[in-house]
Amino acid sequence: MPAAVALRPDWDAERVRAAAREARDADQVRRLLAIAAAYEGQDRSAAAKLGAMDPQRLRDWVRRFNAAGPDGLIDRKPAGAARRL
Repeated sequence: MPAAVALRPDWDAERVRAAAREARDADQVRRLLAIAAAYEGQDRSAAAKLGAMDPQRLRDWVRRFNAAGPDGLIDRKPAGAARRL
């Protein structure tokens, strides 16, 4: 089993849940609640199940959370061709 990704030390479960209450994007809220469960000590599988994702996907979201905070959990617009008009 791969090593767990460490969570940011400047956040805790209470602060993550507060960010989830303020968020407007449903997917972001779901991801924040899964990360809050990880902060509370749930194993990666249980936290991922709470967020309706697999453990590998949770690991990816934790990395984005560590890099950019709650704003990193919002879906990005996919890259594509530039508009011509």
